Amino acid sequence: MRSRKSYLPEFVYGSMDGLVTTFAIVTGAVGAGLSVGVILVIGLANVLADAFSMGTSSYLSALSENSVHERRRPLREGMVTFASFVGVGLVPLIPFATAFIFEGFSTYATFVSVIATMLSFGAIGYTSGAILGKNRFFTAVRNILIGGVAAGIAFGVGYGLTRVFGI
Repeated sequence: MRSRKSYLPEFVYGSMDGLVTTFAIVTGAVGAGLSVGVILVIGLANVLADAFSMGTSSYLSALSENSVHERRRPLREGMVTFASFVGVGLVPLIPFATAFIFEGFSTYATFVSVIATMLSFGAIGYTSGAILGKNRFFTAVRNILIGGVAAGIAFGVGYGLTRVFGI
């Protein structure tokens, strides 16, 4: 093990999972035709609870791999995972928070959320590709596709369930 390890894996893991899960919740809720307020409640509940789960899981995973003398490192890894999940995971919700405050923005919230989230997926991929010396275009597109597929699945479930079961 190198004496100085990068926190890039924890950042990418936390931020990608934060974006994917929050965006999936947002698109599923949009597909179901839920209100801006409901989208905010379930989105924020997800971001905070899932970030806590991811951060503590990252900490416990790192703790199980490291000796007792290296306990500060797992704590930092857990904190990076938590912070990146929350910070980046809020991106899909910011347009809905704006729409909640400024009602006239609600017609644009979904569009702005999709664009901001896709740009974030691309930026994470591009940056990690640059840092790791990998093809930045490929890593950006890969992240966009992963997020887009997850959002499409969630939207389809939300839309389909409301039509089939009248939920």
